[in-house]
Amino acid sequence: MTLSPDATITRTPSAARWHDVCAYADLTPERGACAFVEGTQVALFRTHDGALHAVANLDPFSGAQVLSRGILGTRDGAPTVASPMYKQVFDLRTGVCLDDPRVALPTFPVRRGAGGDRVEVALAHEQRQ
Repeated sequence: MTLSPDATITRTPSAARWHDVCAYADLTPERGACAFVEGTQVALFRTHDGALHAVANLDPFSGAQVLSRGILGTRDGAPTVASPMYKQVFDLRTGVCLDDPRVALPTFPVRRGAGGDRVEVALAHEQRQ
């Protein structure tokens, strides 16, 4: 799930619990970071336009927890991350692998909280089947 710099998320399930993970300024644009949220590794990304994205850190092709170290880019206007292992590219908005649409990463709701200077992630996730 994505969040533009000034937007709010409305699709978050009511049972979702928000977790404060870092300061917004701690996320370098076009770089990833990994956060542990209740034992789940979440890859966080801040794109050049300030939007936030959160997906599972687990690369489904290699089984390694490495997506936060992937290379950010775009494909057909969609923000993407390429796995550092075998280079499959995933849409950060949906989690869908653009090289093999049968595979998708879980995505997590992410927002700016506490006056906009904190990043929060909800554990409830949406996974496209």
